[in-house]
Amino acid sequence: MRRLPLTTAAALAAAALTLAACGTTEPAADGSAKSSGAISLTDASGAKVKLDGPATKVVTTEWNVTETLLTLGVDPIGVADVKGYKTWDTAVPLKGEPKDIGTRGEPSMDTIASLSPDLILATTDLAPAAVKQLRKVAPVLEVKSADASDQIGRMLKNLDLIAEATGTTDRAKTAREDFGDKVAEGKKALADAGLDGTRIAFADGYVTSNQVSLRPYTSGSLIGAVNERIGLKNAWKVKGDASYGLGSTDVEGLTGLPKGVQFGYIGSDGDKSSNPFTGALAKNAVWKSLPFVTAGDVHRLPDGIWMFGGPGSMEAYIDAVVDALTP
Repeated sequence: MRRLPLTTAAALAAAALTLAACGTTEPAADGSAKSSGAISLTDASGAKVKLDGPATKVVTTEWNVTETLLTLGVDPIGVADVKGYKTWDTAVPLKGEPKDIGTRGEPSMDTIASLSPDLILATTDLAPAAVKQLRKVAPVLEVKSADASDQIGRMLKNLDLIAEATGTTDRAKTAREDFGDKVAEGKKALADAGLDGTRIAFADGYVTSNQVSLRPYTSGSLIGAVNERIGLKNAWKVKGDASYGLGSTDVEGLTGLPKGVQFGYIGSDGDKSSNPFTGALAKNAVWKSLPFVTAGDVHRLPDGIWMFGGPGSMEAYIDAVVDALTP
């Protein structure tokens, strides 16, 4: 499933993102400060990354770093699985026509080399062997893909690190502030509607060989963390993984959800296998008998909000979930 976040067999231990940039600042075209001069960074793998100046020709190997780069006002010259990004992340849309560099798990080294990038953005989900090859093409900045112990903190640290590499720290500050404002706005809207503390179960699902698999987004997921930040309570009792905070269940597992729960999901009309809730489950007796289904408390949120994205996707998610739950 190309839409799912990629995982490696072993998570990289290095989690600290030590930022050390040197140089001067000068006004950018939009009036914001933009750094110039040499930049030195330490990425999530512990590797030292040196740039002659702010990176402008950037290739991205994963959708979350693609979104973050766009949020910072930098258009990537190469993107992994362009079609997939355009399907799953319209909250922060691609501009122009970046080169498709292949899949997120197996980017084409030849294609990337042909673009002569001055920086490649990767995540710790990409196989170390692939990262090693990429480092022969151009400087590679790895960010930690996810951290169930603090997903929002990880998202913002990744934003800051990429901003350092691209000389866009002012834009990162604005993005942080906008996200904080949206959280406060969403929390107030739910509280004003008397929905503070409402229990929600967010999930996605897919169909393989006519079998439906569901993935609960626990409190350790990015969606789960955002839900709690705006005053909702996570209804899942299953345990999530250490990176993404995702659990695993089937339709029978939904019978354990508490009374009064709100159920939310994001599908995609561009990926038919991603929406079993109106597809394979539509005629399933267990699904149809669930209290939140019979009560009409199942909410399909708008397409194009990447559940593993950056501040832009999470702001769109807050708007969507608040709109779904409030009268």
